[in-house]
Amino acid sequence: MRTRFDEQLRQLNVELIRMGSLCEEAISIAAKVLEGEKNISNERVFAIEGEIDQLEHDIESLCMRMLLQQQPVASDLRVISAALKMISDMERIGDQASDIAELARFIRKGSSQHSHLNQMATDVVKMISESVDAFIHLDIDRARQVIAYDDVVDQWFDKIKSELVTQIATNKEGSEELLDVFMVAKYLERIGDHA
Repeated sequence: MRTRFDEQLRQLNVELIRMGSLCEEAISIAAKVLEGEKNISNERVFAIEGEIDQLEHDIESLCMRMLLQQQPVASDLRVISAALKMISDMERIGDQASDIAELARFIRKGSSQHSHLNQMATDVVKMISESVDAFIHLDIDRARQVIAYDDVVDQWFDKIKSELVTQIATNKEGSEELLDVFMVAKYLERIGDHA
């Protein structure tokens, strides 16, 4: 019976890694769309978001089977509970990457008005990767590093927000686009929180 449970735990880890990778890919593609990179479409982000949603459902079903069939105790129960929380956060990350791709339609590509967004996106992708690895390897120190790194993402958000306030004050005509840039930064900041 324990062998079956261990196999399900391994499957859970594989699926979590897959879901985390899809989140990273969605954010990376959304950032490239913002930069105006050729041969990159925001439609791919929307497709990945659908895959993330499906994985959330699949992993949730696996966790429920593990809970009902195996009746785990103590540490195993904590792992399953944490996985259920993680997939909820990763599903939100997918939604927010999709929101960024949607907003990218209204933001001029390669504009200096969003020069820091690419670095912010790189940082949140790193946080997602590290948080999934920390969970899989039960590495508390790495998890703490991810939590601490959220301060870096928050600093990027504060810097972008400050720059946008100045730009909106001096460029009333472009304020709508600047608000879209602000929303992208806010979504990236929230992704860091989820990580």
